[in-house]
Amino acid sequence: MSASVLLLTLQVAIVATVVNLPLALAVSWLVVKKRVRGRFLIDLLVALPLAIPPVAIGYFLLLLLGRDGPAGAAIRAVLGVDIVFTWVAAALASAVVSFPLITRTIMVAMGAVDSRLEMSARGLGAGPWRVFLTITVPLAYRGILAGVLIGFVRALSEFGATVIVAGNIKGQTQTIPLALFTSVQTGDDQGALQLVAASIGLAVVTLLVHNWLLQKSRLQNVQ
Repeated sequence: MSASVLLLTLQVAIVATVVNLPLALAVSWLVVKKRVRGRFLIDLLVALPLAIPPVAIGYFLLLLLGRDGPAGAAIRAVLGVDIVFTWVAAALASAVVSFPLITRTIMVAMGAVDSRLEMSARGLGAGPWRVFLTITVPLAYRGILAGVLIGFVRALSEFGATVIVAGNIKGQTQTIPLALFTSVQTGDDQGALQLVAASIGLAVVTLLVHNWLLQKSRLQNVQ
């Protein structure tokens, strides 16, 4: 396994997670704390990528980001670049697929924050943003980190959507799952085993940290 495949996989997963985090925080706050109208529909849309085959998500992104797609045409007109079949497209595909996992975990974490503390802060004159940044996020931070990690590990393993919208271009869009697929197709068993080992290693480390954070969060809630 080449170092470029590992680095590209980490790059794609990190960018996908960074893109997801502010969106997940905003959606979770609207649904859990603000309880806006239509939150059932918002929650449904958040969970939708879990129920749709990743290949279908990739095809939708291909239509959206392609040269003739609305987003792709606008980006090409403004920046003069194409998004599809680049590592950016791979990151966006990974972001869409992993978004529900991050958001739902953060929703649970925010829901566990005592609303009386937030109301007290509001009563002392703090605005919604200040309450969110100084009360809600600090008290829910372990759950937020857990959501980030579970989304990150999902982005590491994304294949179906990525291969449609980004392709399997060696040195450009080929992440560990795509390289593993190539190794299996070409009968490179040694390369495939190395890629499997790398995938398992990355996933185990991330999930161990994730489970530790969840355990700490449960202990804090009990206390």
